[in-house]
Amino acid sequence: MKKVEQMDQASGNILGFHHVAIIASNYQRSRHFYVDVLGFVVIAENFRAERNSWKCDLKIGEAQIELFSFPEAPPRVSRPEACGLRHLAFCVKDISATIEHLKDYGVESEPVRTDPYTGRLFTFFSDPDGLPLELYQV
Repeated sequence: MKKVEQMDQASGNILGFHHVAIIASNYQRSRHFYVDVLGFVVIAENFRAERNSWKCDLKIGEAQIELFSFPEAPPRVSRPEACGLRHLAFCVKDISATIEHLKDYGVESEPVRTDPYTGRLFTFFSDPDGLPLELYQV
């Protein structure tokens, strides 16, 4: 019984996600994608000379992304079925309008599907490094 009480107490202290960190293979290309295509706002952007890398804090609504660049970062398996982080899901008001907006930038998405549990529409697309991203209509 003690473990359940400890879990309840800990979960009461967690308010939500603060940010998700992404390491880009091409910083400028990914910055353009997240800012100009998806509409995130730059909160802070810093070049860290000692690491020869960029750190850019991005925000949309309450969601934040830390976009990093590192020289010679190793590739990561990114398909949704790989172990680890499966994908990032963005909530949207109008999935069709968002898909059309992405197409204007040459970003293709998978066919729209319906979540069998919620009845909500969703689809997947990828960022410039192949990171799986989801649009989920709320």
